[in-house]
Amino acid sequence: MTVSDPIADMLTRIRNANAARHDVVNIPASKMKIAIAKVLKEEGFIRDYQVIEEPGKPQPNLRVELSYSGRKQPVLNGLQRVSRPGLRVYVQRREIPRVYGGLGIAILSTPKGVMSGQEARRQEVGGELLCYVW
Repeated sequence: MTVSDPIADMLTRIRNANAARHDVVNIPASKMKIAIAKVLKEEGFIRDYQVIEEPGKPQPNLRVELSYSGRKQPVLNGLQRVSRPGLRVYVQRREIPRVYGGLGIAILSTPKGVMSGQEARRQEVGGELLCYVW
């Protein structure tokens, strides 16, 4: 099965696993997805992630461990894809949005790599606005 938007597929898998209160979710891995998982971990939205290579399989899997607070309340409340294959959204460094008044993050793909909106502001770079997380 080919997916036309692999990043949207990743976000949907995480959103669905989070709603079902799963501890882990497996996603077909790519460099971009691993970079997004790294940002999610740095910002505290997921507990951990790891790339699992299975012998005989052409593509590795990305295993994401979801994070919950007391009484299995999800830390991750929402994920929204912004830029998509049919409509790319680019922002300059002055236009990087704040998500939920700073409670959430914007994830950008910049010339310096994939990073949160706050980090992109700090490094004074713009880029493609991949998604919002809160």
